[in-house]
Amino acid sequence: MTEVGSQIEQGQSNTLTKGPFQRFLRTIGPGFITGASDDDPSGIGTYSQAGAQLGLNVGWVMLFTVPLMAAIQEIAARIGRTTGKGISGNLSRHYPAPLLYLVVMFLFVANVINIGADLSAMADALKLLIGGPSPLYVIAFAIICIGAIVFLDYTRYVKVLKWTTLSLFAYVIAMFAANVPWADAAKGLFIPHIEWSGAFLTTLLAILGTTISPYLFFWQASQEVEEEELKPTARPLRWAPWQAAGAFQRIRADTLVGMAFSNLIALAIILTTAATLHKAGVTEIASSTDAAKALEPVAGKFAFIIFSAGIIGTGLLAVPVLAGSAAFAVGEAMRWPVGLQRKPKQAAAFYSTLAAAAALGTGITLTPIDPIEALYWSAVINGIFAVPVMTVMMLMASRKDIMGEFPVQGWLRSLGWLSTLIMAASSLGLAAQWFW
Repeated sequence: MTEVGSQIEQGQSNTLTKGPFQRFLRTIGPGFITGASDDDPSGIGTYSQAGAQLGLNVGWVMLFTVPLMAAIQEIAARIGRTTGKGISGNLSRHYPAPLLYLVVMFLFVANVINIGADLSAMADALKLLIGGPSPLYVIAFAIICIGAIVFLDYTRYVKVLKWTTLSLFAYVIAMFAANVPWADAAKGLFIPHIEWSGAFLTTLLAILGTTISPYLFFWQASQEVEEEELKPTARPLRWAPWQAAGAFQRIRADTLVGMAFSNLIALAIILTTAATLHKAGVTEIASSTDAAKALEPVAGKFAFIIFSAGIIGTGLLAVPVLAGSAAFAVGEAMRWPVGLQRKPKQAAAFYSTLAAAAALGTGITLTPIDPIEALYWSAVINGIFAVPVMTVMMLMASRKDIMGEFPVQGWLRSLGWLSTLIMAASSLGLAAQWFW
């Protein structure tokens, strides 16, 4: 492990001799990968449905959520870097066991459903492009995703994840191929439009549940721990406060870039489907592949191919993150040895949990359960489930017995609580609409 850490530090020390792009690649890390993984095939389906159903009027949500998403993700990253433990690890040490097990159970189930939906979407996208049997593609993609996370060296695996994020630019290309009416798009981006209807509130909460999702908190916090453990001179900031200024500066830059990139891609998907499907009267999209199929007669073969290829690329990024965050949550809760920098023999239970999450997600696609329908509602459930998780995170991040000299304060704390309150208000609004 020390040898790997030395290689990382040596690589970082050489950044001054590299060009701007190489320096950028070395600067971005857990925050950027976390943000990119948020635009998974299931998220593409949610954003496509939002654009098709609500048109250009929903673009403002993606602009509005950037600071909220960046704040809550930075808080998660600070918890991991400051304490040397992930979210679940801190829960297991400072909060009642029933709360810990409830949070971990909900996260694991939601991630398994998400994995199943993503694998199904990837397989359907490949079938659209080249034909063939979807079930075989599901199994093949599952093996590729989990094989990479288990058998690749951690530093190489992180590089693979960074390069996989380039697949998201497919949706920027698709957006420019869709003849977006930019004046109307700008109006929808900067002027909020809200409707008091079940359809609008459900879609809004699904967007929020996809954009601000609990698995992202767990993943980024755990990856900050991984990065710290790999560097021989790094220590949790509680015990190395002199490292805090540089660490917090890096975390903020990494997270802001990652979340802005994530929402830019989501906005591109919304604008693409709003300018094509919504305009053509297609307002019901059940999945990302449905969006790709509907795009072909409206926006042409090129947009269809780009959109479909993007689904596969984003799935290859997101499935390992979903399985990994589930394994980190369970492993830290059980106090097992965890970490992608460990060999499978050194963390057998952790890797077994990771593989089990992927296997269960694969199994969902082979049952009568409709993973896409389950996924849409899992996004809504994620939005509701995020509220207690965010509340606990905010309380955790404010405790000096957990964060030492670095409890979250000031505007970052205010934004974190505002993000939590908005998620709670959306959930209450949806519940009120259901009952009244």
